[in-house]
Amino acid sequence: MKQIFFLLFLISYPIMSQQVTPKSAFLEKWTNSKEYLLEIAESMPENKYSYAPTEREMDFRNQLLHICGNMLWLSTTYFSEEIFDRKKLSENAPDSKIEVIKLLEKSFDLVYERVQNAKDESLKTEVDFFAGPKSKLQILNLLQDHVTHHRGQLIVYLNLNEIKPPKYVGW
Repeated sequence: MKQIFFLLFLISYPIMSQQVTPKSAFLEKWTNSKEYLLEIAESMPENKYSYAPTEREMDFRNQLLHICGNMLWLSTTYFSEEIFDRKKLSENAPDSKIEVIKLLEKSFDLVYERVQNAKDESLKTEVDFFAGPKSKLQILNLLQDHVTHHRGQLIVYLNLNEIKPPKYVGW
């Protein structure tokens, strides 16, 4: 019996280890994060995209655009050879709900593609960051944390408008 378990371990270990790398874990979580945020963006009626609970906070639309901008900045700067152009992004910011959602989806997909194409060992690479040197793995964590932070705000916006948020999707 022990031999069977050992054989199963030898067969399954390479498969399991491929599914638990930091990159594969991030990509799985990123896909779920995308689907969840798209559901949230869809839940808010277009006429409420300008809603902000206070003057200090961004409205719903600008929260989504801020999320997109951060994703594009971090993925371009740390996972591509391109130069990020914040001015171009802000000048071409979409107005309608459907355009914002398309940009959101495109931004998530671009991050996914760039991270998927990154070599696993490159995540250990230290990069210059405004808050001090960080590894690319820390940049991935920042990408996800930033989305989560603003998504939480958007859930509050939905609740304040008597709109039931979509069911949470985690891992």
